[in-house]
Amino acid sequence: MKTIALFGGSFDPLHDGHRAIINALNNFMYIDKTIVIPTFLNPFKSVSHASAEQRFNALHVEFENVKNVEVSDYEILQKTKVSSIKSVKHFLKTYEKIYLVIGADNLATLHKWQDYKKLKKLVTFIVVTRDNIQIPEEYITLHVEQNISSTQIRNRTKPCKTE
Repeated sequence: MKTIALFGGSFDPLHDGHRAIINALNNFMYIDKTIVIPTFLNPFKSVSHASAEQRFNALHVEFENVKNVEVSDYEILQKTKVSSIKSVKHFLKTYEKIYLVIGADNLATLHKWQDYKKLKKLVTFIVVTRDNIQIPEEYITLHVEQNISSTQIRNRTKPCKTE
């Protein structure tokens, strides 16, 4: 295996949209494997609702028997926020080509990502459709028909009291 798709995120919580993306990636003939990478903490956020270990375990259980899908604990083991470029460089030690999967909602702030210009030279971006956002032709578009986000799910649920 030489070519991978890296699909990182908080997965807080995992939902049908994430599942649909992974299923769609499995249909890309030029991708040998999808590596799902839950963040320890998203670089643009200050808190996660579920712990890193809980999110990793949920992903692992969900995808352990899915062909050509691996869940990596690389970012969680760093115990800090990890930039995409750092993860990409880590996986380039093992794989020759990386497709980096992002949601269309990230396009507006992509230029703010750490070392974006270097990152753009190291990967080919696959941009997942979302909220009718126009995706420039320079990116590979991945059409997914799930209109849901982790934020929407969290906003619809009541927090549990732990006392």
